[in-house]
Amino acid sequence: MPPARSEIRDLVDAYLERHPAEHGRLEPLLKALAEPDEPTNRTTLPGHITCSAVVIDRSRRVLHIHHRASGPALPPGGHIDAGDRTLLAAALREVHEETGIAPGDLCLTPQLLEDPIDIDIHDSAARPDKSEPEHQHYDVRFVFYLAHDAPPLRLQDEEVSGAEWLPFDRVTSPTLCAKLCDAALDGRPEPVNASALIFNEEGRYLLHLRDHKPGVIWESGAFALLGGGRTHGDLSLEDTLLRELSEEVPGLRLENLEPYAVEQATSVDGLSVPIQVFTGRWRGHPERLRLYEGVLLHWFTPDKLDHVRLSPATRELIRRHAAENSTEDRPAVIPPHWDGGSRTVLNGVGVHLHLEDDEGRVLLGLRHPASRYAGDTWHYLAGRCEQESALACLVREAKEEAGLVINPADVELAHVVHVVDAPGSLPLMQLVFRASRWEGVPQVLEPDKCLTWQWWPRHELPDRLVSYTRTAITAISEGRPYSQLGW
Repeated sequence: MPPARSEIRDLVDAYLERHPAEHGRLEPLLKALAEPDEPTNRTTLPGHITCSAVVIDRSRRVLHIHHRASGPALPPGGHIDAGDRTLLAAALREVHEETGIAPGDLCLTPQLLEDPIDIDIHDSAARPDKSEPEHQHYDVRFVFYLAHDAPPLRLQDEEVSGAEWLPFDRVTSPTLCAKLCDAALDGRPEPVNASALIFNEEGRYLLHLRDHKPGVIWESGAFALLGGGRTHGDLSLEDTLLRELSEEVPGLRLENLEPYAVEQATSVDGLSVPIQVFTGRWRGHPERLRLYEGVLLHWFTPDKLDHVRLSPATRELIRRHAAENSTEDRPAVIPPHWDGGSRTVLNGVGVHLHLEDDEGRVLLGLRHPASRYAGDTWHYLAGRCEQESALACLVREAKEEAGLVINPADVELAHVVHVVDAPGSLPLMQLVFRASRWEGVPQVLEPDKCLTWQWWPRHELPDRLVSYTRTAITAISEGRPYSQLGW
């Protein structure tokens, strides 16, 4: 199947949005796209689409070849074959056939990505040997950087008589020359994709099972990291990752997102793809997320990676990160009664604020529907302890989330709930503190987490209430200091 006409039209329309002054010049191409004949077939007259590959080296020079059938030196390119999935794939095939440069030797530029740098219309001389009259080529030109050092050229002897690297200002095509001289193309590969290496406190890693669509999706039918390719609207690669996560898994919110490594992958078209990998923590349950792309999300420990379909590079990346963050060399706190039959397990610590007004009503917040935990559900004002005491965390969270000022001297521990949300998940020690005095009126200061604050009578609590919050409120009213859930 030739490239889809609708995709070609979208590509041309996007090009004309960037270069609106060229609309009149490209009228023959637009007319060809509106005609019933296949615009990529070389028998379509008076003209048809061709593709070229503008290959740029580290010295900002463009590869040109001398075709035996034509005059001036031009970037590698030619007609589209029926097996070419896209115009870009056709350009990659042509440069490989004519110069020996494989797709894996090339990468996209962050400036153009998969968009053409130039579209040119020029006359093509008659070819009696192929029964072709004089006609026009609508040449769509894609730009690539060398992914590595310049590979040796293996010229296609039957069609190519020579090759040379020309600086931008000596490029033979006037339209291409002008765009290259105006572009900030330096020939140095940069990441154009971003992925997330997501892990939790238990040393598990979150992987995404992709749809099985060979030739369309990277790593089709395999587990992979979440993420994707940059678009022109992304201001940074971190923006790229956050946009991709919002599109694939809207409820996923990562903590401590930071760059970790640049890895190399291979695209569906065989291009080399540098990927900026970010690390981020997440404590949630993937089965509770709504997944818009792919099949499922699942936590894996590094020792299980050999049992799943996974690229060797991703497997090595996870194991490297796990080794760098291993806790095996840290001294464990062994209880005096330890008998050698169990191991120490870290517990998370959360703090919660139990406030009652003069009428005995309890303050609760309605969590945002997109919250990574308990979306669209009522809950205490709460937070996880960082490198701080539980009281310091409580005071900080009250100020940050609701604008309430609390003096630690006015706070007492009211209840403890020891929670396991799901089998195998991190146990959580939930500390509920009651404040006898505070300053301020509850305000929504973090609207991405909480939509509203409301005072609720203890005997008329909302139906959608976090289960251990309900347990704690009941226990406090009954004077019980401890409860546990999920064990």
